[in-house]
Amino acid sequence: MTRILCFAGSARRGSLNKKLAAVAADAARDAGAEVTLIDLADFPLPIYLGDLEAESGVPARVHELAALIRSHAGLLIASPENNTSVSALLKNTLDWLSRIKDVPHLAGKVAGLLAASPGAFGGVRGLYHLRAILNSLGVDVLSMQFVLPRASTAFNEAGRLIDAQQFEQVRNLAARLVDVAARLSVPRAL
Repeated sequence: MTRILCFAGSARRGSLNKKLAAVAADAARDAGAEVTLIDLADFPLPIYLGDLEAESGVPARVHELAALIRSHAGLLIASPENNTSVSALLKNTLDWLSRIKDVPHLAGKVAGLLAASPGAFGGVRGLYHLRAILNSLGVDVLSMQFVLPRASTAFNEAGRLIDAQQFEQVRNLAARLVDVAARLSVPRAL
């Protein structure tokens, strides 16, 4: 069974992107994947500083997160948009992950991207930057993505998307990610 790691680039309680990540995780399960939904709040990290790394090394929480990534074929990331870019939390997490050089954990993974925002653009501008960062780390990012504008009114009380068409778009993205991750993780005959 294909394993997908799903998380939001926000640690805020009530985060719209956490809600979207939960919807996407369910959609990936429906597509046949084994999904691990995590909260980056459970992986608190200091701000990346080269001097801190030189003095103390890479934090244990980064190694734990890297091990989780290694054990999954794909990533499903719901990213908030802060000042037309990725959140500081997500950028810092990726910066720390990039410091582990001995065991590849990001290279060769495939990712599906989503964003939710209360604004009219739905977070699309931040996904452009996230795509570039992930590509530079060796992650293949699906061209298909999903953005949710006006997200503060898009969920019902149970945390489900109200609009059936938007829900179907999330389902399609999750299914595509599961399919591509499954095909990329199958050992190829020489």
